[in-house]
Amino acid sequence: MNGQFARALLPLLKPDDIVWVHDYHLIPLASELRALGARNRIGFYLHIPFPTADALYAIPNHGELMRDLSRYDLIGFQANRDVAAFREFAEHQAPSTFGGLNTKHIDFSRTEVEAFPIGSDPDAFAKLAISPAATKMVHRMKRALGEQNLILGVDRLDYSKGLPQRVEAYEKLLANNHRFRRNVHMLQVAPPSRDTIKEYQETSDQLDAICGRVMGEFAEPDWAPLTYVKRAYGQPSLAGLYRLARVGLVTPLRDGMNLVAHEYIGAQKPENPGVLVLSRFAGAAEIFPEALLVNPFDTDETAEALRMALDMDLDERKSRWQSLVRGPHPQCRRLGHQLPRPPRAR
Repeated sequence: MNGQFARALLPLLKPDDIVWVHDYHLIPLASELRALGARNRIGFYLHIPFPTADALYAIPNHGELMRDLSRYDLIGFQANRDVAAFREFAEHQAPSTFGGLNTKHIDFSRTEVEAFPIGSDPDAFAKLAISPAATKMVHRMKRALGEQNLILGVDRLDYSKGLPQRVEAYEKLLANNHRFRRNVHMLQVAPPSRDTIKEYQETSDQLDAICGRVMGEFAEPDWAPLTYVKRAYGQPSLAGLYRLARVGLVTPLRDGMNLVAHEYIGAQKPENPGVLVLSRFAGAAEIFPEALLVNPFDTDETAEALRMALDMDLDERKSRWQSLVRGPHPQCRRLGHQLPRPPRAR
């Protein structure tokens, strides 16, 4: 497919064009273009996490993939951890003992590697959070919730998002803290994603089961502990939910950046912001250290973070939110950030 793509693209390229390639499906594209004689500057951006060296060596064709990446002038990653993982491989390549492609000889000396974390426009999302559609959603939810605090999760129904672990952590919160029952409600929005693939269907079945368990264990005739919605909502409606939520629960098992964290921060009320509970395995953890960072595999830790978020006083919530909305990472950019011009032609 990459070969066909390259052959279709080559006649359209002018000598000074820059080619910008996105995501892992197109890793071989630079090699295919170079083989056809293209000398343009070519940049590549990876939207998912880059594997650690041990995980990379487990991929049967990792040598070909890394050699393909060496054909780019610039490689961009979401987070510094990804840059570190890439450089660990590049600097400590293990030679093959079975001939063929020897990874020892892959030359990355002409490839620039940097982190360029993506983000969202906080000002635009703040305006969206007070739009008519967002306000309508807030009023609907307030009628349903009354005085209950809302814990909100918004994700694709994807096995990487840690949804069963998240609901299990909420289950432990209710089991360990009787005072939160009737005073808190969890809403998980999770529209189906690739639901014809077995692993995704297994995640859906697992999430259905644990949500049913929580309802059976804690629900009362006049109180439901959670709502699980399997459909998508427009950005204005989501912005309203973000603004209302006392806790934004963003706990993927592994993620490139995760823009839900950015959107939640942008939608908060400055005078009464909520608390972001964030997986340390999301790229956003590097730029949002004032969130409550958790290991999503440790449901006890996530449950404790939920308790801390619900008990947090207004002054601390404001202080954390103000730090989050400023964005401490010097390379954090709003949506639309472009990779810099590759430094050398080839």
